[in-house]
Amino acid sequence: MTQLEAARAGTVTPEMAAAAAREGTTGEYVRQEVAACRAVVPRCSAGRPLDPIVIGSRFRVKINANIGSSRDRADARDELEKVEVAVKFGSDTVMDLSTGGDIDGIRRSILERSRVPLGTVPIYQVAHEKGFCDWSFDDFLAVVKRQAEQGVDYMTIHCGLTRAALPLLEGRITHVVSRGGSFVVARMTKHGGENPLYERFDEILEVARKHDVTLSLGDALRPGSVHDAGDDAQFHELRTLAGLARRAARAGVQVMIEGPGHVPLNQVKRNMELEQIYCNGAPFYVLGPIVTDVAPGYDHITGAIGAAWAALWGASMLCYLTPREHLGLPHLDDVRQGVVAFRLAAHAADLAKGLPGARALDDEMSRARKALDWERQFALAFDPGTAERLHKEDTPAEETACSMCADFCSMKLMNAVASGRGN
Repeated sequence: MTQLEAARAGTVTPEMAAAAAREGTTGEYVRQEVAACRAVVPRCSAGRPLDPIVIGSRFRVKINANIGSSRDRADARDELEKVEVAVKFGSDTVMDLSTGGDIDGIRRSILERSRVPLGTVPIYQVAHEKGFCDWSFDDFLAVVKRQAEQGVDYMTIHCGLTRAALPLLEGRITHVVSRGGSFVVARMTKHGGENPLYERFDEILEVARKHDVTLSLGDALRPGSVHDAGDDAQFHELRTLAGLARRAARAGVQVMIEGPGHVPLNQVKRNMELEQIYCNGAPFYVLGPIVTDVAPGYDHITGAIGAAWAALWGASMLCYLTPREHLGLPHLDDVRQGVVAFRLAAHAADLAKGLPGARALDDEMSRARKALDWERQFALAFDPGTAERLHKEDTPAEETACSMCADFCSMKLMNAVASGRGN
């Protein structure tokens, strides 16, 4: 029985109860949201030790960190270090997007070492093994089965890109920027016919149901530039994904919907609202969105800006971006910067939505600032090491105030006034 089937049968699973405890709510509330397909609890039935989470717009906004090898850098130790850093700084899930080296071995190592839900994009491994254009549906399904048997908790499937959408790409600057989407288009172009992941979606559902793998329905036609945002191709795919999500629900398979992409700030709210309408409130998992195209080296910032607004208007999980987005495979410190930026975006949205307990950390930080309690401020920071380093670089150890204000520190002065020591 899958998490969705159990929820519909009125059963609060151990995973739902554990996720609820982390949210400060009840297992019954989580069960109701899962049963209504407004939330998912990604948990493969393979049974590895896992700290369950619930992903849905009525819960704390989650973040995902992408890691993975490439042709040029395929050291499993590097990827394990990235996972450790991502989890240390607050990533709720990790996706292994490996395209080079021993992909099965890298994934196995992550599953053995990590207790957060793991996601993959199976078509990447298919292309690695069979090429971009000449893979078959059977090749694809074999990889899905292999990954599910290993214990992958959720998978991105590019099943919403159909032949009918291809003419709608005319006028785009960046055409198809999804790697998985480009593999599907390349195959359709060479061999003709429909996208086999769309045509034979029910067979994918059979495997997902057997192993209780959550499907993340991929946005193969997400906009790769603000020019392309909100076009007919993007929303054609979203409507197709909505129909596939309903089929998955009937099959007892949990589903998330993936979203854009590059979207100017004034379109973010509309994107979130349309997904909620088309997909009946299914969890929306968004990449960024990136709100301007001119920031190579700073896309963790452009993405976090869009992510905060997306989460405020209904996104359930944010896929991080690093400073190396569009430039290269992330290094270890890029992962740290990306996770911190997106954790801040998620927290800002939780705070704005008034989630119970969201403001407690902010209030505690404010009290520590008022008291000029630097060690407490460092401990409360999302990146304690960076906060401590920046403070101590040019502030003498004997100083209670920082080097910005020194004797002109308002906190120091008002504390003195309050205690009757002020002049």
